[in-house]
Amino acid sequence: MLQRVTELYKELIEHDGYGEITLLVRILKRGQKEVIVRCGKEFRYVVSCAP
Repeated sequence: MLQRVTELYKELIEHDGYGEITLLVRILKRGQKEVIVRCGKEFRYVVSCAP
């Protein structure tokens, strides 16, 4: 997931115009979080978090 965010960031910096990245983090059950990355498209990830 972090690699994808880095790739999107690089694309926006190199782009000749306007761009936007939005990161949303939601807490789920069982020590998990849902991370939503919006940048033209929407990417969803579920990651485990240590308590």
